[in-house]
Amino acid sequence: MGGDARASIDDLIRASLEHKINPPATRELHGTPEPLGCARDTRYTTTAMTASPTASRTPDLSVSVAGIPLRNPIMAASGTFGYGVEFEDVVHLNKLGGLVVKGLSREPMAGNPPPRLYETAAGMLNAIGLQNIGAQAFIDEKLPRLRELKDVVVFANVFGYTREDYEATIRILNDAEGIAAYELNVSCPNTTQGGIQFGSDPRLLDEVVTLAKRTANRPLIVKLSPNVTSIAMMAHVAEEAGADAVSLVNTFLAMGIDAETRKPRIANVTAGLSGPAIKPIALRMVYDAAKAVRIPVIGMGGIANAVDVVEFVLAGATAVQIGTASYWDPCATEKIVDELQTWCVDHKVEKLAELTGGLVVE
Repeated sequence: MGGDARASIDDLIRASLEHKINPPATRELHGTPEPLGCARDTRYTTTAMTASPTASRTPDLSVSVAGIPLRNPIMAASGTFGYGVEFEDVVHLNKLGGLVVKGLSREPMAGNPPPRLYETAAGMLNAIGLQNIGAQAFIDEKLPRLRELKDVVVFANVFGYTREDYEATIRILNDAEGIAAYELNVSCPNTTQGGIQFGSDPRLLDEVVTLAKRTANRPLIVKLSPNVTSIAMMAHVAEEAGADAVSLVNTFLAMGIDAETRKPRIANVTAGLSGPAIKPIALRMVYDAAKAVRIPVIGMGGIANAVDVVEFVLAGATAVQIGTASYWDPCATEKIVDELQTWCVDHKVEKLAELTGGLVVE
């Protein structure tokens, strides 16, 4: 890879940590070594909440996704958390419900040229181009360390530009230990069909999910694109093709322009929009999808605090993924777990899973 290609999300994570975290020193909190930066540091993300002293019991945050038990519904989203190992000195990974590694392909990919990230009002544009080290390198270089970490649930995000790409990548991963399930990214353009996204054409979606399900020896989660006419229909197609769960939404197609230079903000011209700006739309789509399927729904899109999580759960999500929030605070995922527990205590919610789909519509 060239120098430009190395300016990936991993580089941004490292830069973020260097900028936002106190000088290297492991802090002690209640006698337990504390990862750098996460201990009650609320400067960059969600508002810290202190548990009520009258709490009589610890709320049950556990959920089950595609038959996989998670200690809580908070998952780190693909593409925003590296391969997980980059965060092990920053976040207690075993405190999260799970983490989804950045998208894996059957061969390494350099991604798009810079600039490929741009901050917008209440959001972020990205066109990384699915840069990754490839499925086999992930197994050889990253997965061994993840296996050493106890009680960490790892999901492998998989993508391809043809059905054969998806099949080959899953076959590479099938024999590797330490992966709980696959998350199929269907927002990629099918190069054999003129660039039509797998996730925007019901027939193509059915074909790729059917093939992936037949190939995979682990549960299959299908990550849906929001750039469709009916998210409910696409969720139903994925379920009928064999998906064990669906996750949504991926980023919205967007762009930015520099009025002074008259050039696009992103070298790729268009990019994916994420962050709080998309939350209301993502929430509606999760609600629509949850009503259309019987399988679990994993919600994402602009989640930044515990109240956001509860809203997605009420809309029908069994679990959620935190993405862009990890850019402005690398500790966001862990902090939201703490906040969610406190929210449940304060609202006398003993079992979070009982709120799923609990939206009151009168």
